[in-house]
Amino acid sequence: MSPHPSTEHWDPAGEEVRRAVLGDEHVDRSVANTDDVTAEFQDFITRYAWGGIWTRPGLERRERSIVTLSVLAALHHEGELGLHVRAARRNGLTREEIVEVLLQVGVYAGVPAANRAFAVAQRVLRELDEGD
Repeated sequence: MSPHPSTEHWDPAGEEVRRAVLGDEHVDRSVANTDDVTAEFQDFITRYAWGGIWTRPGLERRERSIVTLSVLAALHHEGELGLHVRAARRNGLTREEIVEVLLQVGVYAGVPAANRAFAVAQRVLRELDEGD
């Protein structure tokens, strides 16, 4: 398999939403780093997470961002949380709404989870303010 497998078999709706939410730069980097080890996983998340879940009509993208921030913070997935803080801003959440989500996490998932999540959000929001 080539170092950059084709993404032609990927779900086009999933690809479109993934790019809209995460940004072309992130998706292009992920695709460029795809190899025979990660190709199936990239297909899986594009098809099922982005194409199967994020395209469903039941929630708006900003609401999906709220859910995603909450779950990632509660589970201590800081790397993905940083990515999704950026996505939440792209999906229309304000800084104040992100703070409220993380405060809610503190009550229901614990102060240590929220403390770690606030550190990530603070860093990412500062980067966004500085223009990366």
